[in-house]
Amino acid sequence: MIWQNIHHADQLVTLEINSWHSPFTDPIWAFFSDKYVWIPMYAAIICLLIWRLGWKKGLIVLAGALLTFGFCDQFSNLIKNLVCRLRPLEDAFMLENGLHILEWGGGFSFFSAHSANAFGLATSTLTGLREDKRCKYRIYAAWMYFWATMVALSRIFVGRHYLGDVITGSIIGTAAGFAFGILARHVMHKSENKLK
Repeated sequence: MIWQNIHHADQLVTLEINSWHSPFTDPIWAFFSDKYVWIPMYAAIICLLIWRLGWKKGLIVLAGALLTFGFCDQFSNLIKNLVCRLRPLEDAFMLENGLHILEWGGGFSFFSAHSANAFGLATSTLTGLREDKRCKYRIYAAWMYFWATMVALSRIFVGRHYLGDVITGSIIGTAAGFAFGILARHVMHKSENKLK
């Protein structure tokens, strides 16, 4: 009963947010939701890590980011298959009440791997870059968390996730990114003499 009430509230809030679409914003949300258009940004992040930390430390931080991605993806799949929550675009109540859909696809909804991966990447790389004391990386942090927030919100606007899915994914991704970022820094400290 409690889960049903939470789910229904999530449906209503998601429908309200999803209704804020327009012909102008639809392409923006579709753009942020498309993981392949961000490949140049991922390449730029790799270059930044190597430039600021050196290639060995940069690769350690990159490994932490990849571990974050792997964890978030696999954990998301595990939870999705345990919870079996239908996506909004496959939910009769959502469709009957005017859900606006930009991206089709099956599978379960809870929680959003897109959101987890975006916040995980932002947090793991920023945590690793903190090893470089020459710069505070405020612009990098502002951009990465803005980008991650837009990716998470886009999942609601394209009709693939509920608000609860993206909030949960964002929290899990941030926690995983911090954990693997700290692990990367620990590996750097343990290996510091070898990396000089």
